[in-house]
Amino acid sequence: MLLLGGGVAGETELLKLCSLATPKSVVGYISDAILNRATPQIHNYSVQVSSINGNISKNLFLLCGDGNLELMAPAINDEANRTPFPGLADPWEWVHLIFKRMADALDGQKWTVFFDTNPSFSIYTELAICGSSRILVPVNADDSSRVAVKALFALLYGTVPPHPFFGNYTFAAKADNRKITIPQVHLAIGNRFTQFKGAAAAFQAFSDATADQLWAEFQSNPHRFTARAVIPGNRDLFLKDYVGELRDFNTAGVVAAHHGTPMSRMRQDYYPVHSDPDVKVNKSQLKAGLDAVDSVVDRIDP
Repeated sequence: MLLLGGGVAGETELLKLCSLATPKSVVGYISDAILNRATPQIHNYSVQVSSINGNISKNLFLLCGDGNLELMAPAINDEANRTPFPGLADPWEWVHLIFKRMADALDGQKWTVFFDTNPSFSIYTELAICGSSRILVPVNADDSSRVAVKALFALLYGTVPPHPFFGNYTFAAKADNRKITIPQVHLAIGNRFTQFKGAAAAFQAFSDATADQLWAEFQSNPHRFTARAVIPGNRDLFLKDYVGELRDFNTAGVVAAHHGTPMSRMRQDYYPVHSDPDVKVNKSQLKAGLDAVDSVVDRIDP
């Protein structure tokens, strides 16, 4: 919705795409792949975002989300859990590699593909994981993120030792049995650190809540993380290499989202937002937000 124009305009455009006889969305793509046992042409289901929202650069294409994906999840599960027939492709593997085949069909020198996944570990999240090579992990500066990070590694890679009963039924076990490569963690991104406490205090809050868990995972299983030129030898060097920070974008972020406009194209001005005709965005807010985004993007090399 944000990319397609923000606010009501973005929602309207999204509903148009999702309401077509053959939805121009992730639901349309997965449906075509399963029904025809093929790798659909991505251009039949994606849109060049700038053709709908002129504020977005022309090199961004979107296979948009779809509210019906949740309704479709049981059908995807049923297809993946079909009884395999001798001589035919394994249904679980074939379904889980739908997005990998999609990405492989693109010119890898020209495209970088991002999957924006559901926070829950649903069947379609598993498909996105199997189509990826690296993982960006957004985390908050609180104890719940420490628990979530631990769960993330268990869901992706399994536990040691495996659960005596459930172990063989997990995504990690099924992927491992089929030699499917699980993507590596590339960067943990601290989300919405408050600017009032200052970067140092916010980073410390993050460190206290989550960094120990990430560092412990790295020490035990460094192959689960993308490689760096020099292997970090202590916790501080690890955090420097594998953790990025984002601030809360506050008013500038709200206005950018509402208007479907990247912060890089906004200027200090007054903007209408719903019933308020004059919401002020300051130049200092925009600069701070852009600096924060650039600091993270610079670490996501193609």
